[in-house]
Amino acid sequence: MKIFRTICRILIGIVFVFSGFVKGIDPMGTVFRMEDYFVAFGIPWASHFALPLTIILCMLEFVIGFSLLFNLWIKRLSMILLPLMIFFTVLTFFDAAFNIVPDCGCFGDALKLTNLETFLKNIVLMVFVIPIFMQRKKFKSLLPGWVQVFLVFLVCVLFAGTSIYSYRHLPLIDFMAWKVGNQVNKVNTTTVKFYVTYKNKKTGEEMEYLTPNYPWNDSVWMSEWVFKSQRADDPNRGQATSLRIEDERGVDNTALVLDNPNLQFLLIAYDLSSTDAKAFNRILPFYKKAVTNGYSFICVTNSVSSELKKFRIANGTAFDYYLADDVVLKTMVRSNPGLILLKGGKVLAKWHYNDFPSYEEVSRKFN
Repeated sequence: MKIFRTICRILIGIVFVFSGFVKGIDPMGTVFRMEDYFVAFGIPWASHFALPLTIILCMLEFVIGFSLLFNLWIKRLSMILLPLMIFFTVLTFFDAAFNIVPDCGCFGDALKLTNLETFLKNIVLMVFVIPIFMQRKKFKSLLPGWVQVFLVFLVCVLFAGTSIYSYRHLPLIDFMAWKVGNQVNKVNTTTVKFYVTYKNKKTGEEMEYLTPNYPWNDSVWMSEWVFKSQRADDPNRGQATSLRIEDERGVDNTALVLDNPNLQFLLIAYDLSSTDAKAFNRILPFYKKAVTNGYSFICVTNSVSSELKKFRIANGTAFDYYLADDVVLKTMVRSNPGLILLKGGKVLAKWHYNDFPSYEEVSRKFN
């Protein structure tokens, strides 16, 4: 039983550390998903609490995982572990059954699971969580109680500090398609392969063939084998950019922007009503120097024309404004506004509005 307890402790510890870490270093990604839940449950006003709740939840996950891995204060923290897992399991059941939100983000953007896969994952984890809770008094640490409490508290402070830093700047690790170094305008056109599976009527044997390379014209073979299933192997899946950049008249300018062979600056503001207006004023000198030197500098937002007009009048910004889907904009840079530098469709750099550089810095580095 001791060996099984140890396996449960280490397995759940690894899962919770990973889950808490990948969400904690990208708190805005979890905030967006939490806001989706609040809207789905009819309490959009709760979105004001999404950020602190995100930091607390991710911190709890990471600290519980840390304590399990190193056998620290398990008796107490297991009292939080079980209710937390029950809550996640019930929530993901409704996700799987009714598709409340398209992506619960249990592992952030580091590992994507469907709602059904997430629910099944939680069912499997419960098999290991329940013994930890039932046997919580049998976990003995070699460290004194006060040392265990101090270490747990220290990890809480360090992790919360890391999450706050990532919120005020950019994620320490970027798992998004628009991370620095990625090519965002190129799509592979590898041929999609289709496979069919046939089953032998007598023996039950199954054979998979790459179409059309199967003996469909063999009458004897066809009398003995029946079609069972088919699948497609699409190497292009997930590679195409979902970004569509339109001007205010609805004209598609995506290729013009992404394929620009020169430096291309994108100021991303997924919502002008909640953006940091002071950041727009700070980036104005940068914008003027960039366009003076012949580089394209545009602002991409999701705001409607009335909001856009109101924002222009209130802030006196002279940018060329373009429109795109806010969900896509949120995946491009975790900042409102944030600055992205492209060249030939490759992401050269990204900045949070708290870290906007001077034009001279960027010019020296990328020219």
